Amino acid sequence: MVRTAGAPLAPGRLEDLPDPTWRSILGRGLPQFAAEALVPVLIFYGAWRAAGLGAGIAAGTIVSVALAGVLMRRGRDVTLVAVGAAFVVVQAAVGLASHSTTVYLAQPVLLNALWGLACFVSIAIRRPLIGVFAGAWYPFPAWFRASDAFRREFSVQSAVFGVFYVARAALRLWALLATGVGGFVVISVVTGSPVVLLLIGWGVWHARRTFSAL
Repeated sequence: MVRTAGAPLAPGRLEDLPDPTWRSILGRGLPQFAAEALVPVLIFYGAWRAAGLGAGIAAGTIVSVALAGVLMRRGRDVTLVAVGAAFVVVQAAVGLASHSTTVYLAQPVLLNALWGLACFVSIAIRRPLIGVFAGAWYPFPAWFRASDAFRREFSVQSAVFGVFYVARAALRLWALLATGVGGFVVISVVTGSPVVLLLIGWGVWHARRTFSAL
């Protein structure tokens, strides 16, 4: 992965890790990111426009839970996948009980804000949240995830993502209340994948530069 200038950080060796090329990193993480970030909301919107709120919630929930099942079978982080699937089911139940599209769509806005808060809390307890997500893009071994270098790098990235999540939650809530479902979907897509991909690109570049200097 990188070249060391001295003793190894832990029982393994940095040079023994696979080379983190852009092709390997994006090939590993991009399909999962695209599926989780774009597919459910677009499926919901299409079904909602075609057959109503109940159909939209059902379609979005089925797709989200199916994606979670696929990721679990592929050995991805079970905790994160399970939490995401559980939230989707709760979101669907609340949306159907309230019979309100606004209530249904407001829940992921709250989740965005909670993710932002979780990023800041994770830094305080020295378990940076973005370091957990980084495993979807590169197979960091356990000994390296426990190192101070890993913790410092992903604490910085967690702070950046924390600000983004909180700001996005505020903007999406405004769009939902001020412009309705159509505007909410547009804002969700524009501030979702394009911005997150830029942040991920910056994060990959920053991590590669930081770890290469060890």
